[in-house]
Amino acid sequence: MIHARTLNALEFNRIADQLAALCLSGVGRERAEAIAPLEDAEAVTLATRIYEEAADWSSRPATGGAVFCVCAFPDVSGLLRAAESSRAHTFQPDVDAFWALREVLHLAKEAHASIAQPEAATRWPHLLAMADGSPLPVQLTAALLRCISDDGLLRDESSPELYRLRGELRRLHQSCMRKVKDFAMQYNMLAYLQDEFMTLSSDRYVLPLKANFKGRMQGIIHDWSQTGETCYFEPMFLVEINNRLQELKREEREEERKVLLYMRSLLEAELPGARAALELLAQLDVLQAKRKLAALYDGRCLPLTPVAEGIQLLDARHPLLLLNRVAEAASDKNKDSRTSAATSAQSRVRPLDIVLRPGERALVITGGNAGGKTVCLKTLGLIAAMTLSGLPVPVGAGSHLPWFSRLDAFIGDEQSLADNVSTFTAQIEHLAKAWKHLDASSLVLLDEFGAGTDPAQGAALAQAVLDELLDKHTFVLSATHFPALKSYALTREGARAASMLFDPQSKKPLFRLAYDQVGASQALDVAREHGLAESIVRRAEHYLLQDGQDATALLGRLNDLAATREEELAELKREQEKTRRQTQDLREKLDRERTRLHDEVRTKAGELMRAWKEGRATHKQALKEMSRLRASLAPAQDEAAEGQSVLPQPQTFTAGQQVLHTVFNKHGVITDVDERRGRVRLEMNGVNLWAEMKALRVPGQTAAPQTKVATRGVVGRNSGGEGASLRLDMRGMRADVALAELERFMDKALLAGFSEVEVVHGRGTGALRRQVHDFLRGFPAVGHFALAPEDRGGDGMTIVNFR
Repeated sequence: MIHARTLNALEFNRIADQLAALCLSGVGRERAEAIAPLEDAEAVTLATRIYEEAADWSSRPATGGAVFCVCAFPDVSGLLRAAESSRAHTFQPDVDAFWALREVLHLAKEAHASIAQPEAATRWPHLLAMADGSPLPVQLTAALLRCISDDGLLRDESSPELYRLRGELRRLHQSCMRKVKDFAMQYNMLAYLQDEFMTLSSDRYVLPLKANFKGRMQGIIHDWSQTGETCYFEPMFLVEINNRLQELKREEREEERKVLLYMRSLLEAELPGARAALELLAQLDVLQAKRKLAALYDGRCLPLTPVAEGIQLLDARHPLLLLNRVAEAASDKNKDSRTSAATSAQSRVRPLDIVLRPGERALVITGGNAGGKTVCLKTLGLIAAMTLSGLPVPVGAGSHLPWFSRLDAFIGDEQSLADNVSTFTAQIEHLAKAWKHLDASSLVLLDEFGAGTDPAQGAALAQAVLDELLDKHTFVLSATHFPALKSYALTREGARAASMLFDPQSKKPLFRLAYDQVGASQALDVAREHGLAESIVRRAEHYLLQDGQDATALLGRLNDLAATREEELAELKREQEKTRRQTQDLREKLDRERTRLHDEVRTKAGELMRAWKEGRATHKQALKEMSRLRASLAPAQDEAAEGQSVLPQPQTFTAGQQVLHTVFNKHGVITDVDERRGRVRLEMNGVNLWAEMKALRVPGQTAAPQTKVATRGVVGRNSGGEGASLRLDMRGMRADVALAELERFMDKALLAGFSEVEVVHGRGTGALRRQVHDFLRGFPAVGHFALAPEDRGGDGMTIVNFR
């Protein structure tokens, strides 16, 4: 529960007004203006999830390819209330009312179709559940779309009888036009007429006759023009036609009434569905307004965490200050977009980190006057109220709040002449009323509590209140100038001290919060800055020194140290962010280069393989070209590794030693050492190969991450030539996957220049072995293959020799 007095103190109504201004419909604005903290944590969590899902939904195009956006729609709540009243039999809606209902139902139908996409159940299940809460009125929607046109008129197709009547009216009009034209030509009447057209007067066809010719013809005068020069004359030959016209008009009105009565009966039958459609659009309108509000100050919905995790608001900004700055920036002619205005506003409002760590329940904030203590309290209070209402708030990533069942703020001057209470009395009365409701899930904001009475007694009372609140495990933020509370915050378990910093040179507030220290009140400096006579300030300093209570120098020194520390932390944070961005850029650049080189090698290797298979190049020419390709890639590898720290190389390697092969970035065990040629034989996951000693590292040495060779999958040529072997283990693979892997393996082996490889397919039923052998028979580069000897695997492995 959050009392209305607390919401008024936090100016929550201004947030609601801003949200309402961003809505596009009257019903949406009513919902936004009435927004309030929700009943429990489950409701807040649900509102947060629906908001996040709505943001995802609104950014994804529907089946038709367009992103759905809620547009302005009429408020038909009055129509629906009239339809469900006890006097529904007297309810007679007109075409305009049904046209408004048609627009609402049509938009709701489109919104529901956009939400109920195939991926809705997994991507936005709560939004889908909200849309499916009540079925939309299918028959009423179809009837309105069929009977009401876009311009708000009843269509001819509303009923067969209405279609017939309007068709006859059109034919009657055409017949009348022909008769008037023929009559005028036959009797040379054009000279008598004011205009060469027929018009309507009193819902009857008439001719605009010049007044001085009114006695020339027989007929009825229905009306005169304002100048008196024209009379609207009904010739006798039109009387019968006009009488028929009146009959048809009467029948048309009766048929239209029947159509409206039919649609009224559909509305009464499907009234819950019509209300559900309006409710869906109102909720979507408010959700869209929430997203617009979040875009103004880069807001996000906060998650609710257990009470034991405390409070953590990182880079928190006061929402109203941000919105004011956005409005100021948007009015600046130099700002050409709302986004730039929001960015400018964020840079002008200082962020605060408001943190109560696990086990801490009280934060006592000290510091100079006009330094931002009250703003800090209001920032937490307003962000908490907005979070409990399901609204996005301007905080940084990693922020969280617990569920507050009650929030009480004692901020500002609450004295009342009408109630005969002072500021101090009003605070005490409100606190006494709320006291029995405060518990471990409550938040209390105390701004200068106890300052309206004797300082010694007020400080003692404030400490006692904090003691009792801590015993209740209630969260509390208190802004104070009492020296006793400053020492209290540094010594009381469960409490934490913080100070609003000021600039050491100019003595002006920095609007930054430093933790685990207290600050001076700076009352004399503020008085001097705001124009109080210097003689008064000096006398005050003299009296302060006489009392022996001037700790300004000590607290100022602490402030200087804290300000320096905060600046160093901010600089470190900036450097960390800069390093993170640079690292990310380097990773992206490396990935792009690796992909480019890999694609280049695959393309060139594919061209060589095609040339060899098609007979355009011999085996030796292909191998020679492959060697040239590997040589051309070596400088690229050296360039990629340039700038990385070079580790000292071990002089000797021994058999059985575990090493890291930097080219493949894999670990292996040395099985043999060739000191003369500077190479070793490695066993890596069943694969044996000779490797250069300069490509090896001893595990445990800290080196900069080596750039993976862009020719991954291409095995370096074996210096030993004939003694090299490479193994592919296909056991457990499906046949199609195994053959695809075998083809890639064979291409890599050819590119590496191996003369012999081992293919492990296992014994089993022999089906995979047969398919492997069929593949090898059709592979052009295979010169010979056979099952391995028993000591090397027998019929579970095939040894392949290349041409």
